Parts: sequence; structure tokens; C-alpha cells
Amino acid sequence: MEEEKRIQKNLKSDQLILGGREFSSRFILGSGKYNVELIRAAVEQAGAEIITLAVRRANSDGAGKILDYIPEGVTLLPNTSGARTAEEAVRIARLSRELGCGNFVKVEIMRDAKYLLPDNQETVKATELLTKEGFTALPYMFPDLNTARDLAQAGAAAVMPLAAPIGSNRGLAAKDFIQILIDEIELPVIVDAGIGRPSQACEAMEMGAAAIMANTAIATAGEIPLMAQAFRKAVQAGREAYLSGLGRVRKTGGEASSPLTGFLRE
Repeated sequence: MEEEKRIQKNLKSDQLILGGREFSSRFILGSGKYNVELIRAAVEQAGAEIITLAVRRANSDGAGKILDYIPEGVTLLPNTSGARTAEEAVRIARLSRELGCGNFVKVEIMRDAKYLLPDNQETVKATELLTKEGFTALPYMFPDLNTARDLAQAGAAAVMPLAAPIGSNRGLAAKDFIQILIDEIELPVIVDAGIGRPSQACEAMEMGAAAIMANTAIATAGEIPLMAQAFRKAVQAGREAYLSGLGRVRKTGGEASSPLTGFLRE
């Protein structure tokens, strides 16, 4: 009983810290395929405390205005989607702040219209400019160690490498490169884009990722609330496994968990 209390206390103190703010949930909703059911499920079933939004939606009128459906207390993470240069990203971020979305911003710069891969060079530039203006910048990036180091130097609060092409649900296609970032970068590594299943989210958390962002996997599920709940459990299980210290892996042969000889002589 006392051991269980100790474990629960340690888990409660395990907070995600971004820009000096603490978050209990390590699941972040990307709202690209926005609908009211998705947002409700992400908050109620997945426990999301951070939700991204495109500034163009925050600035729209009528029933489709996304800000009307994001619950109070949820941190907004406006993104600079649509930006093709650092300068465009900075302008979008400034607009988001004027609209009341706060200082958090997901830096998202893509010139590639076919594969939607982030432009790492422009992202570093934008991150440096935005942090100088007081923004908490979370840059979306292609997983490259040198770029991650540059982003850390530029003042990023975290790095957000893609796991696979955005919206693909292909899973951890860039697993080995993400692991390098986790091992070498002191910033939180938030795995973004491409996660398609709760098991993949769990695996990324077992690797040591600080958080998971997902959208398409939940938005396109047959039962959105149930899938959101599954992601919450998977992220939590992966984090607990990482904190516990995963058992070693034998590359060859096997090892019995109990002695195979000797007991007959007793």
C-alpha cells in the first residue's frame, strides 16, 4: 500500500514543462481535422491540456470559429501553417497573439506542397526571431540532430520532429532519428505527425519522448471518443515504462527466467 502511494506521488510530480508552465497530460491534440466531437473527446477522454489551431481558423467568423469550442483552461498552441518563410511565420504568430491566443506558438514552415515536409532552415530563423519577441516557440521539424541543436540555440522550448509524413498514420518511420534527438538534446522532444495507433504513441513514449501530438489517428477513427481514450492510456503506459527503466534486450539466444536444471537433485 505504501509503495503504491509512493509510485502515485512520483507520477503526479512528473510534469511536462514548456515555457515555464507545467502540464499533467503528455498528449497534445493537433486540430487540423477539426470538429467539435474531436475536441471534446481529446479533452474529456484523452485528457489533452494543449490544443493546436490554425490562426486562419481563430480569425474566422460564424459557427466554424474553433475558439468557440475549445474549453476554458486548455492552452492554445496556434500554428503558423501556411507560412513558407520565416518572415511569414513571424507575421502569423504576431497575429495569433493579437487575437488573444497567447504567447505559445508552433512554428510550422513548409514550402514543399507534395510531401509537406518542414523547412528546417527557415524554421530555425523563425524560432530565433519569435523567441526574441517573447514567444514560447515549439518548432515542427524534420528529425535532424544539427537542426535540433540550432533550434535549442535559437531558444526553442521544445522540438517537434515528425514521425512520418503528416496525416499519413504510418507510425514511427523516423524512429532511429527521433531516438538520437531524445538522447542528445536536453529540450523536450514532442513526437508530431504520422502517429497512427496508440501502440505507436506508447512506443515513442517508451523511447523517452516528452509528449505525443496526434490528430488524424483520432479524427479518422470509427469511434473517436474510444480512440481518444486509448491514446491517453497508451501515452501514460509508455511514460511509466520509460520511467521504470525498461528491461535489457538480448540480441542473441535466450535466458530462462527460472533455473532449468538442479531442482531434480534436491
